[in-house]
Amino acid sequence: MFGSLAKKIFGSVNERRLKSYRPKVAAINALEPELAALSDEQLRARTEEFKAQLAAGKTLDDILVPAFATVREAAKRTLGQRHFDVQLLGGMVLHEGSIAEMRTGEGKTLVATLPVYLNALAGKGVHVVTVNDYLARRDSDWMGQIYRFLGLSVGVIVHGLDDSERAQAYASDITYGTNNEYGFDYLRDNMKYEMAQMVQRGHNFAIVDEVDSILIDEARTPLIISGPLDDRSDLYNAIDKILPRLDKSDYDLDEKQRAVSLTEAGNEKMEQLLREVGLLTEGDLYDAQNATLVHHANQALRAHTLFQRDKDYIVRNGEVVIIDEFTGRMMQGRRYSEGLHQALEAKEHVQVQPENQTLASITFQNYFRLYSKLGGMTGTAATEADEFLEIYNLQVVDIPTNRPVSRIDDDDEVYRTAEEKYKAVIRDIEAASKRGQPILVGTTSIEKSEYLAELLIKDGFKLIDFENPQALEPLYRDARAGTGTKHFAVLNARFHEQEAFIVAQAGVPGAITIATNMAGRGTDIQLGGNAKMRIERELVGVEGEERTRREKEINDEVVRFKEQALKGGGLYVLGTERHESRRIDNQLRGRSGRQGDPGHSKFYLSLQDDLMRIFGSERMDGMLSKLGLKEDEAIVHPWINKAIERAQGKVEARNFDIRKNILKYDNVMNDQRKVVFEQRKEFMAEESVRDTIDEMRHGIIDDIVARGIPANAYAEQWDTAGLKESVERILNLDLPVDEWAKEEGIAEDEIRERIRKAADEAYAQRIEANTSDVMTYVEKQVLLQSLDHLWREHLVTLDHLRQVIGWRGLAQRDPLNEYKSEAFELFNGLVAHLREQVTGQLMRIQVVFQQPEPAELPPMFAQHLDPATGENEFDAPQGGGFGSALGYAAAAAPSVPVEARDPNDPATWGRVGRNEPCPCGSGKKFKHCHGQFVA
Repeated sequence: MFGSLAKKIFGSVNERRLKSYRPKVAAINALEPELAALSDEQLRARTEEFKAQLAAGKTLDDILVPAFATVREAAKRTLGQRHFDVQLLGGMVLHEGSIAEMRTGEGKTLVATLPVYLNALAGKGVHVVTVNDYLARRDSDWMGQIYRFLGLSVGVIVHGLDDSERAQAYASDITYGTNNEYGFDYLRDNMKYEMAQMVQRGHNFAIVDEVDSILIDEARTPLIISGPLDDRSDLYNAIDKILPRLDKSDYDLDEKQRAVSLTEAGNEKMEQLLREVGLLTEGDLYDAQNATLVHHANQALRAHTLFQRDKDYIVRNGEVVIIDEFTGRMMQGRRYSEGLHQALEAKEHVQVQPENQTLASITFQNYFRLYSKLGGMTGTAATEADEFLEIYNLQVVDIPTNRPVSRIDDDDEVYRTAEEKYKAVIRDIEAASKRGQPILVGTTSIEKSEYLAELLIKDGFKLIDFENPQALEPLYRDARAGTGTKHFAVLNARFHEQEAFIVAQAGVPGAITIATNMAGRGTDIQLGGNAKMRIERELVGVEGEERTRREKEINDEVVRFKEQALKGGGLYVLGTERHESRRIDNQLRGRSGRQGDPGHSKFYLSLQDDLMRIFGSERMDGMLSKLGLKEDEAIVHPWINKAIERAQGKVEARNFDIRKNILKYDNVMNDQRKVVFEQRKEFMAEESVRDTIDEMRHGIIDDIVARGIPANAYAEQWDTAGLKESVERILNLDLPVDEWAKEEGIAEDEIRERIRKAADEAYAQRIEANTSDVMTYVEKQVLLQSLDHLWREHLVTLDHLRQVIGWRGLAQRDPLNEYKSEAFELFNGLVAHLREQVTGQLMRIQVVFQQPEPAELPPMFAQHLDPATGENEFDAPQGGGFGSALGYAAAAAPSVPVEARDPNDPATWGRVGRNEPCPCGSGKKFKHCHGQFVA
C-alpha cells in the first residue's frame, strides 16, 4: 500500500529517471536554431571541436547536449528525419549503458545514432550489433550517411570478408555487424599466431539491437568453432533400430521439464537389446567402459520422444535442420551437440554426419560482458528485466511512445478443443478481411501454420505464390473493390526467401498473413503496404515516362489503401496460441498500432494447447463441462488472462534458472578462457619468448627432480632410475644421474643444478646450430600450437566433466563447487603438460632451412545462422564451408572470374558467393536463384 502511495506521489523509478533527462532534452532543443544556421562545413567541423574538448579533459557526458544536437541537425540534412524528443531520451539511456524499451515503429535505428556518434568521438571504436547481415548492411549505409557527413568513418562486418577487410572495418570509428560475426571474430583472433593477423581492436562500447533476442533467446546457444571427429554413423543407426522395440512403460517422459529417462525395467530391456545386436559385449550397461554406449542410447531416446518433426526440426535436402523455437526460422548449419543431432539423423534415416570436436567456444553472455559499456534496444524487455540486471547489470528503461498507443487488446478466448478454436479463428479472419482490416495471424510452429493454411484452403482461400511478381495483383484488386479477399500468405521457415516482401505488404486492406513468429523481422508492417518494395518488385525493366507514371500510381494507391486500412481498424493481430514467453506474445502484439495507428489484438486458446495442457489445470476441462460450456462456446474473462500470464511467468522463471545455472558453469570455463587468451596475446606481442621457454625448462626440471628425489627422503629412497628416464624422455639427455646419486654427500640441489646446466648447454648448442633468429620463430610457433592443442583437449574434458558432475549431488556435495575444484585441478594439469610438451619438442627439434609456411589450423566448421533467411551463410551449396570461407581449408570449388563463366553452363561457374548476382543472368542473388535450397 505504501509503495503504491509513494509511486503516486513521487512517480515510479522509470518515470523519475526519464524526468532527470528532460532538462537535457530542453537544452538540445534550444540549440536547434543555432545549429540550423550553420553551413555543412561548419556543422562537420564540430566533430573535431568535440575531439579537442575530450583531449583537453572533458568527459563524454560534458559534451552530450551539443553532440546530440549536432547529430539531430545532421540527420535532418542527410536523411530528412528529425529525432523526436522521446528518441533523445532513448539515446541518453543507451549512452548510460542501459536498455531502451521502445515500441515497434518508434525509430530505434535512428535513436542509436545519438550515443554511437557521441561515444565514437573517444576514438576507441563503437560496435552496433544487429541480428542479421541484411540489417548490418542496411543500417551502415542508411545511418552511415549521418556519420560520414560529420567526418567519422563507418565499417560493416558481414560474411565473406577477408581478414584485411575485417581489420579495416574494425579500425573504423563505428562498426556495424551481427552478433555471430563479432563473436566468431573474437574466437578466430584468439586462434591466430601473429598479432598482425588479429582483426578486433578491443571491446569499448556496443549497442545491441533486438537485445532480448540476442542476450536472452541465444543465451543457451554458444558460438562454436569445431573440427571433425571419426565417423560413428554405424553406432547411431544400430541404436536407432532397437528404439522402436521399447514400450512407453519402459521410460518416464516429462514434457514440462523436457526430460526422459529409462525405468528400471527399461534399463534391463535396453541392456538385452544392445547385447542382441552386438553393441554390449562385456559387463553391465552402466559399467565404466560402457559409458559412451549409455550416452548414445539416452540421446536416441530423447530424439524419439522429445523432438517432433516439423516442430523442433524439419528434414530438407536429406538434412535434419533445426527450427528456432522463438523465430520459427530454419537454423541451417546449426547442429545439436553431444550426438543428439546424429541421433535425429538416424531416426529420420538420412546420412549421419560425423560429430565435431570443439576447437573454441563462447556464449553470447560472456562475449558481450567483455565490453566496457553495453547498451541495448528492443520493443520487449520488461518481462526479462530481472535477468538483464542480474546477468549483464543492465537496467531496462521504458521509453514513452511519440504518439499514444491506440491499439485495443482484447481478452483471450479459451475453447475446450483445438478444433473449436480454429473454427473461431477462421470466422474472425473472414469477418476482418471483409471489413478491409489487414490481419496478421501468429502461430507457434511451422506445423501449426501449415495446418491453419490447410483449413483456410478447405474454406475456399488461396495461398499466394510469391515467386510470381504479379502474385499480389488479386489481393490489390480485392482491396480496390473493398470486398475482402480469399488470398493469404504464409511466412515461416519454408518460405524465408520472400520474407521481407511478405511482411512489407501485410498491411494491405484485407490482407491475411500467417506467421510463425514476428521477433526481429527487421521490416515494419506499414498500413496500406510498402510503396518502395512494390516499385522495386513490379517495375523491373520499366524505364522513362512509363516508370514515372507507374510509380505515381503505386504511391497514390498505397495512400488510398492506408486510408482503407485505418477505416477497417488498423492491423489486426490474431494469436492462435500463447507462447511460453510473454515477451514473444508482446512482440507479436507490438506489430500493430505503430506510431499512433489504430490496431487490434486477440489471442485464441484451447485446453489442448501445449501451454494449457502442460502448465494449466488438468481439472479445467471437466470443470467447464460441468458448468455447461457448449461446443463452439468460449470462456472470456480478465481472470483467465491473469492465470495464463502467471503460468507464463513460471515458465520464464524456470528458463531463467536454467540459463543462470548454465552461466555459472560457463563462468568457470570463461575465467580459464580469458587467462589462456590473454597469455596467447602476450606471447604473440613479445618479439622473443625465450625467457618463457627457459622458465618452462627450468620448471620441468624442478618437477622431475622433486618426483625422483622427494623432500626429506634418504638417498636409498631416491628413484634415480625414474629420474634418469624422465631426463632422457623429456630433455633428450643421457646423463649419469644414477652415478651422481652414489657420490658422497651429494644433495638434490646439486643434482638439479647439474641437470639444469646440461639442459641449458644442450639448448644453447641447438640455438647456435639453427641460428638465434630461426629458433626465436620456432619457439613462438611451438609454444602457441602446443597451447592450442592442450586447450582443445581441455575443453572436451571440461564438457565431459560437466555432464557427470551432477551425480556428486547424491553424496550431499555441491556439484558447482565440485566442478570448480575439478576444473582448477585440470587447468593446473594443462599448465604442467604445456611445460613438458614445449620443452620436450624444443629439446628434440630439427630445423629444416626452407621458406617457413604459416601455421595451419585444422579444417573448421562453425554454427552461423542468418536469422533473416534461415541459411548458414558459411555453408555454400558447392562446398567451401566455414573453413574455406575464412581461408583455413581448401574450398571444394574454386572461384572463377566473372568473364569466364558461361551463363548457360553452371559447371563453369565455380564457387559463387551466396549474395553475388546469379551467373545465369536472372538479376537475382545467387541464393535466391540457382543457389537456393529446394524443399
